[in-house]
Amino acid sequence: MSIRSLSVVALGAALAAPALAADSAAADAEQIVVTGQREQYGVEITRTATRTDTDIRNIPQALSVITEAQIEDQGLRSIADVLTYVPGAMAGTGEGNRDQITLRGNNSTADFFIDGIRDDVQYYRDLYNADRIEVLRGPNAMIFGRGGGGGVVNRVTKRASLNPYREFALSGDSEGGYRLTGDVDQPLGESLGLRVNGVYENGESFRHHVDLERYAVNPTLGIVAGPDTRIDLGYEYLHDRRTADRGIPAFNDRPLKGADKVFFGDPDASFSDADVHLASFAIEHRLGDGLTLRNRTQYGDYDKFYQNIFPSDLIEATNEVRLGAYNNATTRSNLFSQTDLVVDTPIGGIDQTLLVGFELGRQISRNRRLTGTFTGSGLVPVTTPTIDADLVFAPSATDAHNRTRATVAAFYIQEQLRPADWIEIVAGLRLDRFELDYRNRRNDARLDRTDTLLSPRLGVVLKPTETVSIYGNYSRSYLPSSGDQFATLTDETEGLKPERFDNYEVGGKWEPVDGLLATIAVYQLNRTNTRAPNPNGDGTVVLTGAQRSRGIEVGLERNITNRWQISAGYALQKAEITRTTTAAAKGREVPLVPRHQFSLWNRYDFTGRLGAGLGVVARTKSFSSISNAVTLPGYARVDAAVFYELTRGIEAQLNVENLFGADYFATAHNDNNIAPGAPTTARATVRFRF
Repeated sequence: MSIRSLSVVALGAALAAPALAADSAAADAEQIVVTGQREQYGVEITRTATRTDTDIRNIPQALSVITEAQIEDQGLRSIADVLTYVPGAMAGTGEGNRDQITLRGNNSTADFFIDGIRDDVQYYRDLYNADRIEVLRGPNAMIFGRGGGGGVVNRVTKRASLNPYREFALSGDSEGGYRLTGDVDQPLGESLGLRVNGVYENGESFRHHVDLERYAVNPTLGIVAGPDTRIDLGYEYLHDRRTADRGIPAFNDRPLKGADKVFFGDPDASFSDADVHLASFAIEHRLGDGLTLRNRTQYGDYDKFYQNIFPSDLIEATNEVRLGAYNNATTRSNLFSQTDLVVDTPIGGIDQTLLVGFELGRQISRNRRLTGTFTGSGLVPVTTPTIDADLVFAPSATDAHNRTRATVAAFYIQEQLRPADWIEIVAGLRLDRFELDYRNRRNDARLDRTDTLLSPRLGVVLKPTETVSIYGNYSRSYLPSSGDQFATLTDETEGLKPERFDNYEVGGKWEPVDGLLATIAVYQLNRTNTRAPNPNGDGTVVLTGAQRSRGIEVGLERNITNRWQISAGYALQKAEITRTTTAAAKGREVPLVPRHQFSLWNRYDFTGRLGAGLGVVARTKSFSSISNAVTLPGYARVDAAVFYELTRGIEAQLNVENLFGADYFATAHNDNNIAPGAPTTARATVRFRF
């Protein structure tokens, strides 16, 4: 959390032009800080969920906001770290090469967005330039388009504030890793500002032979082109290279004990290498009183390669581990443009906010996978599973080798109607035309599929008092038959309709004290049109499978007092197959969905210079895969931190994760790719602000 020694008056004057980041109102809240006060957890207003600046209490769905202040206090470094504190959310291992999430029982590698624009390639995202992370639960197609059946993760990035500010931080941990971040915000004139964020990290792990190196830079330029117009230009380059660590196998129905630090496979030949270039342009222009036009366009170029030698099975009878191996190369270029017209004036004497917009996009991808064949048996003793592999990579009969071109054209309209102070209606509809051209380079077969997707949303918010809102909401989303990475289109699936997600949710939001937000949501999420074996037994698939998620999510965030900040969540949930699918029979439970999930983090400042943090993370048992054959035991972990201002502008902090050394298994990718939790780990950070 940064303490900006700037006055509200000066900042307000500098930012008099309309805010134009992906979420301007809340971004301004991050910039405008009274001198001497700390930044707070959470935000009051966001644009992410509705594309209009809306009080979170008036958004009829569950969402969690993890701000830069909380990210810094807890030393969070990844999307997986953030999801630890989001009810109803779990991170997977992503095969040790990517972010992968399960929201309300629905797994995805693609439901990631940056400033509201799709960022769906499989890689690890860093938080160095994040103003905050917003996790929206339930289908969000009306705002974000296809996918997002269980929810989405949106990163809101920092932008130029047109005020001088500098922050540098250096941290090191007990495993030998270190990280350096920088944030320089420099005005170049009364109407021009430059902000540069950067990071370098050389990380070590408690897991043997596992490390990473990543670095990134993100310059942004803010231009105030008159009293009614602002333009933002940005570019980001990220390089991430790390050991692709697939974890440990299971012994019978539990993770293998005593192997938390052991690498199964060949660590030197298991790696992930990603290079990401993102260029963005945003403009917002106030046409008149209550009338705003804005556009955001983003181009992304992604180059990702990973290779892994990993445990695929543990043979209990012989105490041997069977290893598997493959590599995968993916390149993708994304070009998206979103244009919105917002009318925020009364119509017919009724207060309202009307959104009309369209989105155009194109994604061109190339993907090739090769299977590794061992010169020997591929069996290693469970006692010495770390090897120097002798193998050859070559295409198998089913390995992917394709080129895809996806295009989207979408139109959406949304009305936020406020006929009285005590009620607000949020109604929206989005029409997507999604086309996919698929070329199989193994046999030169060409497939194509065009879907017209109609995604409605209807929510009603009742406000019996100024601090309480009660809502009901229905929303729908679709996932085309090509899957979230365009990889599953075949002759057999080309004619299948998209999967469908329908979410029914009621909830409430309450500010018991000024600045503290308590939330509750009760939901049922139905996933239908999932693939299932044809009942006639001919080996084909049909769309008769179904899955259902039900749950209650409770959240508490922001600040109890100006000294005490909190982020807490609890989820009671169950996700199961309700009609047999190609993945599982009816009655199976969805993996990585613990029945009970709890998290708590709070920071208390005893004086203006001394503060402390304490957190608890707890999960009941869950399954590691849809087979339901292996159980991840429940666990509880305690984290702590101490903060001390050494002198004006210099602060030191010490974070200790897993304070009492709990032995646990955090998550998994399948029954034999299980991630052990880290033992007690200390991280010291010194932060300089001027």
